[in-house]
Amino acid sequence: MRRMCPVTLAHLFLLSIACLTLASCNRQSSGPPVMSEADYVARGRYLTTVTGCNDCHTPGTFWGAPDTTRTLSGSELGWKGPWGVSYAANLTPEPQTGLGAWSEANIVDALRLGKTPMGETLMRPMPWQEYAHLTDEDAMSIAKYLKSIPPVLHNVPEQAPPGAKVTGSIIEFPPPSAWDAPRTQPSTSK
Repeated sequence: MRRMCPVTLAHLFLLSIACLTLASCNRQSSGPPVMSEADYVARGRYLTTVTGCNDCHTPGTFWGAPDTTRTLSGSELGWKGPWGVSYAANLTPEPQTGLGAWSEANIVDALRLGKTPMGETLMRPMPWQEYAHLTDEDAMSIAKYLKSIPPVLHNVPEQAPPGAKVTGSIIEFPPPSAWDAPRTQPSTSK
């Protein structure tokens, strides 16, 4: 068996390192793979499932029987707290009672900033502060998914102010303990 010269082995080693580096650079310079519209919608469906959107916004979910014919069409289960009573909104692309008039950018802004296109703050207990940390791709995936689902005409009850009499099913948040009570942020100005 013939032995290779050490110089030849060194050259092969350096050549293989150069090839691997070049291949890596080519992959990095081409950027991440571009997602198709179907990929965005599939990712959005996944994200709305694992982040709990369906829990509040799909009728029947809290009773163990989500109505998938009305996915994300809002709920009449009230959430009562210091803010009054609020209801999970209709997130379908229905133009009168849902997000039909909202653009994908409006939906991304609502997730990130907690504001509607009209500048109103999203109702509590919507955890938009958590969704503010979504990547651009994930926020857009949710927006594209919400625009793709069947529109459902359903006008959820209006938010009721604190102390208003409300009927129907309600989940009530008791007043917070001293530990969990909202605190004012200390001033950092000098």
